[in-house]
Amino acid sequence: MGRPRKDGSPAKEVHRRKLTDMYVQALKGGARNELIWDERCPHLALSVRTTGYKSWSVIYRHSGKPRWFLLGDVRDIGLADARKMYAKVMLDVANGKDPVAERQAQRDSGTFADLARTYVELWAKKHNKSYRQAERLVARYLLPRLGKLKANQVSRSDVRGAIARISAPIVANQVLASASAIFSWAIRQEILAINPCKGIDSNPTKDRERVLSDSELRLLWPRLDAQLKLLLLTGQRPGEVAAMRRQDIVEGWWKMSGDPVGDWPGTKNGRDHRVFLSDPAAALIPLHLQDRRTAKESGVFMRKLVQELNIERATPHDLRRTALTKITSLGFGRDAMDRIANHRKKSVTNVYDRHGYEVEDQRIMEAVARKILSIVNDEPSSNVVPFAAA
Repeated sequence: MGRPRKDGSPAKEVHRRKLTDMYVQALKGGARNELIWDERCPHLALSVRTTGYKSWSVIYRHSGKPRWFLLGDVRDIGLADARKMYAKVMLDVANGKDPVAERQAQRDSGTFADLARTYVELWAKKHNKSYRQAERLVARYLLPRLGKLKANQVSRSDVRGAIARISAPIVANQVLASASAIFSWAIRQEILAINPCKGIDSNPTKDRERVLSDSELRLLWPRLDAQLKLLLLTGQRPGEVAAMRRQDIVEGWWKMSGDPVGDWPGTKNGRDHRVFLSDPAAALIPLHLQDRRTAKESGVFMRKLVQELNIERATPHDLRRTALTKITSLGFGRDAMDRIANHRKKSVTNVYDRHGYEVEDQRIMEAVARKILSIVNDEPSSNVVPFAAA
């Protein structure tokens, strides 16, 4: 039993057990908040809120008073790391220090630049595959104005002023989202109490729906490099085509790991994927691997090309959208398009049926390639055999 309350009533029974990763991950929020103590580390507690939010804390006494030192979110810190952090905190306590007071002093003196750097090191690098882009946006647009301000003193007007100086609406939205992610993380870690980005409206934007016409494809095709042609023939994401590896081409299929592997960054949605390579696509791969561009370089090349040809603005992603649109126009359906595009769908069936369409997917990609080539070569469309339901 715990120590009796001041009013004399018995304290809530202490819930103590030997924690394991499996047990911690399986815990769900219940009717009331729970505190579970680790048998192995007497002052290490796992807090489970009714919402399902779980966090680690070290609870010790200093000058006769209980002190709660938050280690962090269970999603960010595993059991083994929590125990290591616990040992360091308790060593400081044994040496007469008060880690809670020291942390508060650091918070009071820490700048937004310090916070942004800590966020990247402790969270973004581990959980956000595109963290480098967000880091660059913060460094360019926020740190010059907000970097030297105390993190806990950055106001909504400070953030709004920094965002207002960005002329491109989409970039402004991206910077706002990057800043909000930093402050939201700081709140979860109990470093800050408020997110000054809340209440700042994003700029209205219109989703691009650009699909290149047949005449535009005929103009562009001879000038496109192998990388951009592969976008048209595979319908995959520009960044993933740019990062293609030779060892991932197996028996006519391009296999993409959802997780980073070596110099492969992982798919955008973290889900394993594969796409059949038609003969025209396969023929382009050696040239693409020999002289590839980064996704950003490919976009710059595309922008210059459409300007030279006096074509309406088009991006590499528009080539992907054009390819995927061909799938539905050939009669294969929206589900087939989503499968080829590796769009994440909230379906249990999707989890267990990722490789059940080999024959149909091969037929789709071959049909798309025939359609694209018939357009750029100005051949009769009858040469393309549309999908017919069995």
